[in-house]
Order: sequence, then C-alpha cells, then structure tokens
Amino acid sequence: MGSLGTNPMSFSAIPDDKAAFEPLNPEDVREYLHKAVDFISDYYTNIESMPVLPNMKPGYLQDELSASPPTYSAPFDVIMKELRTSVVPGMTHWASPNFFAFFPSTNSAAAIAGDLIASAMNTVGFTWQASPAATEMEVLALDWLAQLLRLPTTFMNRTSTGRGTGGGVILGTTSEAMLVTLVAARDAALRRSGSVGVSGIPRLAVYAADQTHSTFFKACRLAGFDPANIRSIPTGPETNYGLDPAKLLEVMQADADAGLVPTYVCATMGTTSSNAVDPVGDVADVAAMFNAWVHVDAAYAGSACICPEFRHHLDGVERVDSISMSPHKWLLTCLDCTCLYVRDAHRLSDSLETNPEYLKNDATESGEVTDLKDMQVGVGRRFRGLKLWMVMRTYGTAKLQEHIRSDVAMAKMFEDFVRADDRFEVVVPRNFALVCFRIKASGAMTEKDADETNRVLMENLNKTGKAYLAHTVVGDKFVLRFAVGSSLQEERHVRSAWDLIKKTTSSIMD
Repeated sequence: MGSLGTNPMSFSAIPDDKAAFEPLNPEDVREYLHKAVDFISDYYTNIESMPVLPNMKPGYLQDELSASPPTYSAPFDVIMKELRTSVVPGMTHWASPNFFAFFPSTNSAAAIAGDLIASAMNTVGFTWQASPAATEMEVLALDWLAQLLRLPTTFMNRTSTGRGTGGGVILGTTSEAMLVTLVAARDAALRRSGSVGVSGIPRLAVYAADQTHSTFFKACRLAGFDPANIRSIPTGPETNYGLDPAKLLEVMQADADAGLVPTYVCATMGTTSSNAVDPVGDVADVAAMFNAWVHVDAAYAGSACICPEFRHHLDGVERVDSISMSPHKWLLTCLDCTCLYVRDAHRLSDSLETNPEYLKNDATESGEVTDLKDMQVGVGRRFRGLKLWMVMRTYGTAKLQEHIRSDVAMAKMFEDFVRADDRFEVVVPRNFALVCFRIKASGAMTEKDADETNRVLMENLNKTGKAYLAHTVVGDKFVLRFAVGSSLQEERHVRSAWDLIKKTTSSIMD
C-alpha cells in the first residue's frame, strides 16, 4: 500500500448489474480485510509524522466526497483511496504518540484483533441462550479483571464456591454505568421511603464533588432526579480537590433533616480535571448512615490498580455498591469497553429487567445465568468481552503492569521538567500519568494575564500539529493538562513535547 497521502481522486463508477450481490462473499471478505489490515499497519507506521490536530473547516468532507449517496457500486480500492486522501487528513489522531490531551484512548494488536473478530461474528448476545459463549466470555473476562484489581469476591460473577450475588457487565461508557446504577439506586430509595410508584422522586437527592465528570449530572437528569436536588460539593487544595467526607456528611444530613432522601453518592478515582482521588472508604462510611448507594467512577485511574502500589486508592471498595472502570482508556482495549461491577446484581436487574415472551428460554428460567440485557439500558449488545479477554490472555498481568508503570514514569519525568523551569508551576500534585501545569504569574504578570498567556501557549502548541494538549480550570486558574498514555508513546515523545513547550513559551514571553 502506498503512503497516506492527501490528494483526492475523482472517479466514475461502472455499474455491474449482472453479478449477484453477495455482501459476505468469502473472497471479498478476505480481500477487503487484507487491504484494511494493510491500511491499519501503515497507519500506525506513519502516524507519528501526521499533524495530531487537523486544520479543517466544518463541512469539509461533504465538499470532498459526494453529498449524495452512490447508486452504483465502486471498486474497494477506490474507497480505500478516498479513506486515505479525505478521511485521514481530517482525523484527530488519538493514537499518535504526540497526543497528550484529555485521557489516553489506548489500543493494542490483541484488542484490534478481538474487536475485528467480534464484529465479524456480529452476535447480539442479549440473553445467555442468544450466544452462550458471548455471555460466558464476558463473565470470564470481568472476573479475571476483578482479580487483577483485587476486588472483593462479592463483585464477581463466579467464585470458588459457585455463582456469587454480585456480578459485572461490559457497557459502552461510564455514562451508561452511572445511569443504570442511578436508576437502581432511585428505585431502592423509593421503596425504602414508601413511595407509591415514582411520586417520591422529587424528594430524592444525589451527591458528588464539583470535580466529578459532567456526565454524572447528565445521567442524574436522565434518571429523573430533580436538578434542584443534585448536590455538587465544593472541593479545594486542602484535599487536593478530592471530596471531603465531612462536607459530604454535612450536606447529606441537612437534606435528611429537610425531609429529603439521600439516595446516591458518586466517588471518583482520577477526576478528569486534576486526577483527584476521592476517599472511597470514608465516603462509603458517610453514605451508609443514610443507606445511600455509593458508586465509584474509576474510569481512567482504575486501570492503575492492577499494580499493587496504586491499589490503596480503592481501599474501602468492599463497602460500596458499584464500581466502574474503562479499559479503553488505559488498559489497551479499544473503545468501547466500560466494566461495571455491582455488589448485588439483583438490585440492578430488578430495575432494568425485561421479559418478553419471545426471549423466554430454559437457561434464563433456571436462574443459573444472568442475561446481560437486564444490566444495561438497551437490549441488544456487542461481543465486547472478546477483546478484553484477548488483551489479558495475550499480554498477561506482568506486561499490563509494565505498560501502566512506564506511563507513570514518563509523567513523572515531565513533572520534573516542569518543576525545574521557574517559569512554570505544577498546579496540583501529580496522580498517575497526568500533569496539570501552567506558566505561573510572576513579576508584573497578574493571574488574569497568566490565564491568557497559558491559553495562547496551548493554542500555539496545538497549531503546530506536533503535540496536542487540552486544558481545564482548577482553583480559578487556567491550567494545561499533559496526559501521558498513548500506546505508541516513548520517552522521546515526552522530551520532544517539553522542548516544544519551552520553545513556544519563550516565543510568546520574550
């Protein structure tokens, strides 16, 4: 295959109406996938030289490709050419080793292979009977991961003594994990408060720190909670922006005294803005006073807990009701793959179960299996367990731990670079592989001036195409986030990014 160039090619498709239409012709499958695999391999070979952030205008793709769907077929080589010349130049390359924005979106050869095979099989495993291996594989992969994370056996689908009371399910994103647990917590609180139907929803209150991902507040609204009863508890530098259990208790008690029903608390391990860690055990102790559901959002940093040196961040997890983490962020398993564990699977399925006649079967009726459709929003579901199993089976625990530790070491190296340059400050202590830093206000430069200077720095860095950083606001300061973790990243990429940051800073401050 040639290079991933950018010269668009026009063509005239020649209709072939005589050949029978066979969308899964085995030879076409072989030919198309071989060409797709060559494209993927070349993509990873060349990605380092591509601008991380594209310079495109909205609507560009409709201008380059036809705005109307084609009537006739086209040779597959033509489609691949258009992919290279029109689509690739408009991609933000999350897989680039020069991508340091947001959180990483990791991948691996094993995950890609697993996703490819799962897509080819195209099973819709809503019940155990619909595809026994798909459910069994998901259960196995989740229990393997639970063991790597040293979760209590109460969260596992199967234990040494048989089927457990807890269990897990692989969902698309953390948003889904929050939504389904919010619904289960809502229903439990309504029953507990003696509500008739949903009449008591206006009395239910939910809690999270102000650093909690915005998807929590969105999920609360979707689950029917009154926005007036969604508590965002302020955090500050005294707790490194983690949730203060004393403040949580104060707010929950005030609500209870006012006749509200504290229902759900979301604790986060590795917040998006600053990678803050809420004290899981202490939060669980406070919530227990009110019988409130506790969910731990460990989407990003949960992966680090496969390493013993980070596992203490989950101390107290045996007292929470649910925990979710996303291997598609930092555990080399491509999007989408969020693993949700619940301590009592029935509390989830009781709220989400559907049982139409056409899905009834002996396996379900036996009670020996969990139909995963009853632990998610929809009914249909992808075979996500295969890629997660293939990652753990291919690389093993030791290599996955090495991957996490390497990223953390590179982030520490970057942090040391920042601290050694007196023009900059590290805004919050580094957790895991994210460094929050900024040009600091000094001399005649006010904090407002510093905010604007940092904004210009980020924009100029990203315009080069040689690195991509995102920002946040922490303690009213505009802060740059440097997230290490792209699967292709090496020390040289971190060093090059720092050199670019220093050079760009000098150009705007001199």
